[in-house]
Parts: sequence; structure tokens; C-alpha cells
Amino acid sequence: MARSQTHDDPLIPHPGTRLKGLGLGIDVGGTGVKAALVDLATGTLASDRVREKTPQPATPEAVTATVASVVAQVLDGETVPDDLPVGCGLPGVVTEGILRTAANIDKSWEGVSVEGIVGEALGRRVLAINDADAAGLAELAYGAAEGVSGTVLLLTIGTGIGSALFIDGRLVPNTEFGHLEFHGKDAELRVSGAARSRRGLGWKSWAREFDEYLDRLELYFWPDLIILGGGVSKDMAKYEHLLTTRAPVKAAELLNVAGIVGAAYAGAAS
Repeated sequence: MARSQTHDDPLIPHPGTRLKGLGLGIDVGGTGVKAALVDLATGTLASDRVREKTPQPATPEAVTATVASVVAQVLDGETVPDDLPVGCGLPGVVTEGILRTAANIDKSWEGVSVEGIVGEALGRRVLAINDADAAGLAELAYGAAEGVSGTVLLLTIGTGIGSALFIDGRLVPNTEFGHLEFHGKDAELRVSGAARSRRGLGWKSWAREFDEYLDRLELYFWPDLIILGGGVSKDMAKYEHLLTTRAPVKAAELLNVAGIVGAAYAGAAS
């Protein structure tokens, strides 16, 4: 049965409680498809992480076949229950288990039931979620935002800008703040990691514009904490002192496994 998260779903357990057991997390990206088992009590990987290149063109049929291959390798030799929670993160807006927009994968995904096609291929119930929302869940449940109440904003700054917004532990899904207009363009075309490289900006020049972008987000949402993930988070020491935000800014802690961990968490919490 397909079920997707809405803003009314309390995804994060009350303080002092934890999910238990294992979950399977799948992270579909423009360049790679990754999966692993996750210990839901700790947010750590409970198996090897398996990765294969995203097929090109990244059509639903081709990507689903790659997902099935990756998952088969993860589960090889493992004893898992038939009702193993499974979550699958993808780059795009997800509602009712359907991918409504497709970023960095083939546009033929738009309108496709992820939970249907991937669930059928795996023979399991699957929860589909936006990839940045999955990363945000991981940080809120196990990482940089663990135990933080109020409004938490996660930004993944890399090829583009992904975003996840949480209010008192509840996800506001599919925010896509990388597409907010900023100096006449999508913000990610000016202040993503790829934009910094393309424009030949040093950290000081880039941080000046990025700080302006954060200032706008603060004006809209008044976050209590901002978390930065993606490639630029590894270089925070080079620009953190240039940011003037009211809210504290922290680097993401789960790094390249956040999408897997968060997808598994979403599957178990649904």
C-alpha cells in the first residue's frame, strides 16, 4: 500500500524514544544508486553500502533495474523479515508515492508511482521520499539536529541546492528552496557548489552571496538551526566566519550516508 509523508506526520519520535530493528535505505541520484541496511536504533549502517552508476538515460525501467540489483547485493546472505521497512529517496517532488518532478534523472519519471514500480521490483512495501527530505530526517534523528526543537532547515549544497524543513519534528515536504528566485535566477544557479566553480568565485565572494541567500531564508522561516550538507559543508572552515545568520549554522554529520539512513528511517516511521 502506498503512503507518503505529509506535514501532519510526526516523523521524529518523542524525545527519549527510538525506532528499533533494521531498515533498508535506497538513495537514487543523478550519478549513483546506493543502498544499505540501517540500524534504526543508532542510524549507522548495518551492512556494506552498495553503489552502482545511475544508468543513462535514467528512465524508470533502467533505474528500477539498478535499484533491484543494488538491493539484491545488500541483502545477499542477510536474514531480514518480509516486512523489512524500505525507503527510497529520489531527486524530485514526491507526493502520494508519485514522483511529480525529476531532477538529474530522466523526465519520463514524472507521474510515475515510485512506490509501485520499485515495490513491485523488490517484492516489498516501499516508502518514496524526496532525497533532501531523507537527508534532513537523518540529521534530525541521528545527526547535527538530534534533540533540537523548533524549526530546523537543512540545505544540501552541491550540484544544486536541496532543502528540507522541519517544524517541531514534522517534515514540511518538497520545499525545493534551491529554486527560489535569487538575483533573477534560481538560487542554485548562483550559490550552489557547482555555481561557485562555474563562476570562478573564491570562498569570500561566494560566501557573500550565500550569506544573502541565507538571510532571505531566515526572513521567511526564522529557523532555530541551519544545517549545511553537500560538498561545500566539507569546507565550512573556509567561510563559516563570513556568515552573519541569526541562527547557528552547523555542518551535516552523516555526510554521504544521510540519504540512505533517512530513507530507511522514513520507511520505518511511515
